[in-house]
Amino acid sequence: MPYNRIGKGKTGIVKRTRARRICSGMSRSTVAVIGDLMLDRYIWGQVDRISPEAPVPVVAVEKTNVRLGGAANVAWNLVSLGLNVRLVGVLGRDQSARDVKTLIGGKGLATDLLVTDGVRVTTEKIRVIAHNQQVVRADFETSGEIGGRPLGRLKSAVKRAVAGAAVTVVSDYGKGVVTGPVMETVREECRRAGIPMLVDPKEGHFSLYRGVYGITPNKNEAGGFYNVRIRTDEDLERVGRLLLEDLDARAVLITRGEEGMTLFERGRRSKHFPTMASEVYDVTGAGDTVISVLAAALAAGASLHDAIEMANAAAGIVVREIGTAAVITEELVNAFKS
Repeated sequence: MPYNRIGKGKTGIVKRTRARRICSGMSRSTVAVIGDLMLDRYIWGQVDRISPEAPVPVVAVEKTNVRLGGAANVAWNLVSLGLNVRLVGVLGRDQSARDVKTLIGGKGLATDLLVTDGVRVTTEKIRVIAHNQQVVRADFETSGEIGGRPLGRLKSAVKRAVAGAAVTVVSDYGKGVVTGPVMETVREECRRAGIPMLVDPKEGHFSLYRGVYGITPNKNEAGGFYNVRIRTDEDLERVGRLLLEDLDARAVLITRGEEGMTLFERGRRSKHFPTMASEVYDVTGAGDTVISVLAAALAAGASLHDAIEMANAAAGIVVREIGTAAVITEELVNAFKS
């Protein structure tokens, strides 16, 4: 499959001028995002006593807010960098769905490719945070696979989204959107359009991703697929090479938290990208940021290695904040040396 938009020039350490040139190309690019939509609700407060009813802290609530999560957070990250985004996903018919649509509209994203399934609940994660520490999380979700009429509407939305896009991102959180029939449609449409498909995976779904251009599992997800706990560089190398072969992938990028990320490509030695984070407060949504900036840079014509440098820098920015966050162009450009 020819990926004509992806840069093939000489790569090296990205400098600020090159980062700015890549970012300038993002505003002329379109990316399709397909996956599980979520609402992240945060309850912030303070703890100064233990409940008399049970040995649990009592959080005195000071404020609440809501943010986009899952594939919607990927889309938000892309929009924040100036790209045109076509977002495909499924919502229930409930208040959380209305909240998601309000947030999506507020970010300048269209909602015409979102599918409603009245028998599902919209995925919502409620996090209670006190003294900058997460105390507890409560999840509302329906994780069964999409079927029936909603599946037909979802596949039609995928076709509309991929047409004319430069890159397609699949954001799989295992909530029912990313299934065999959906992935077959995505794969066929990307093949027809000659554009790369990138996947942020869910551990149990790796067999669905065969033929992917690039996949971005974290260390636990990558090892978990083979029932291997990655402890050494040798473990990492073995798992990365297995994924390349088994998925017939062009690239496997394994993210490793504070250890950075490692790229595996066919016929080339693995390449390590050290973390650019100076402080880590919260890794929530960091994977969303990695795949969104990777997609944005590739859509703008960057080489794969330059795109990974950009994604690595973006991850170093968002982990300094609590909760999901999006990087803006100036932040990303300024993360590189002049």
